[in-house]
Amino acid sequence: MKGNDSDDRAISGRGKTGPAVEPRRGRRTISLPVPRPGRGKSLHAAFAARGTDRAISGKKLSPQMLSNLLWSACGINRKVGPIAGKGRTAASASNAQEIDVYVATAEGVSLYDPVGNRLLPVVDEDLRALAIGRGQNGMGAQAPVRLIYAVDLERLASAPFQEPGLKDPETQKAYYFVDTGLIAGNVYLFAASRGLAAWFHNCDKEALGRKLGLRKGQRILFAQTVGYKGEGMAPGAVRPAIRPSTGKRSSKRVP
Repeated sequence: MKGNDSDDRAISGRGKTGPAVEPRRGRRTISLPVPRPGRGKSLHAAFAARGTDRAISGKKLSPQMLSNLLWSACGINRKVGPIAGKGRTAASASNAQEIDVYVATAEGVSLYDPVGNRLLPVVDEDLRALAIGRGQNGMGAQAPVRLIYAVDLERLASAPFQEPGLKDPETQKAYYFVDTGLIAGNVYLFAASRGLAAWFHNCDKEALGRKLGLRKGQRILFAQTVGYKGEGMAPGAVRPAIRPSTGKRSSKRVP
């Protein structure tokens, strides 16, 4: 991945809509390789293989694999999308594209810019431990990538097509939860097609919001861990066990 020194402030190509956090002047941006399809499973096979896998190794994803992953999540797949703006691999309410994807690695946290196909560094600190729910820290702890999903409510309120309810808090909540799920579903299918492990989960929303410097109207929602499959199950996971006396399954916690 190539780094460039620049003051990257407007990255979305959609006027008022931009990144959830503006990178500081002089921070290095990371250009990602052009997304390439590669040799993955068929769509049907990916559906058949899709699942949550918490046993994830610490092996790093290559720049090409990371680029392909992020493009599959919510990258640009056509120059002209519905209503206005560019089209993405994941749909969004009124094409508001209100969900931002942060990439947490051992080196820090960056913001994915779908239009420029690059990463904009935000925090030079490993925040992967915060991108997981409380009590789950031992699961997937060595995974190379944790995606953090954040919503920018301003984009819903200023979406190209203002349908009734876009400024209503409850309607907004329904939209951004669904839109996050669409992105997470793309990630699951990409992981299944490439033999990767993926896990959609909660996270420490308040701590991440502070660390990433989110402004009013932006919220951390969920996170998703992605990486190569590890051996066995993660510590703290529940493994189905067969009771010798009854033949019925019981839950046994992995030490």
